[in-house]
Amino acid sequence: MKKLFFCLFLSVLTFQVSAQNYQLHAVYMYQFTKYIKWPASGSSEFVIGVLGDTPAIEYLDKMAQTKKAGSKDIVIKKFKSLSGVTKTDMLFVGKEADAELSNIINKVKGQNTLLITEEEGFGLEGSNINFVERNGRLVFELNQKAMERESLKVSAELAKLAIVI
Repeated sequence: MKKLFFCLFLSVLTFQVSAQNYQLHAVYMYQFTKYIKWPASGSSEFVIGVLGDTPAIEYLDKMAQTKKAGSKDIVIKKFKSLSGVTKTDMLFVGKEADAELSNIINKVKGQNTLLITEEEGFGLEGSNINFVERNGRLVFELNQKAMERESLKVSAELAKLAIVI
């Protein structure tokens, strides 16, 4: 009985840690809107796309209800597949997304989209920002070449917080 209780406790604890990480993902993504400069656009909305099923969507939706990206309203768009992805300012690709990174990069290339992933190695493979866990903490890799590819300018303050690759 104790073993069963311990297993249930451990699974709840794992879920809470995971949920907290996804809440932190949303906080980071909002902060990125402050420390990354996108080329001027005529849109009154800042669109954050989410590809795949991820717990992050819940926290992004809550954030979008109360926050703005500069003077723009934040709109969250969920995409079930890569073929459905439309123009976004930021695209978060959850671990559950069923698409290859090279196809995702080709889909958004030249659209000034900040591509954010959370898979080990994806930062080196071409995503702009890649969330990784180091020593039990959520951190992010910043790919300078990928930022230049999308004409995105990163503040020095943000670069100091990142693992620059």
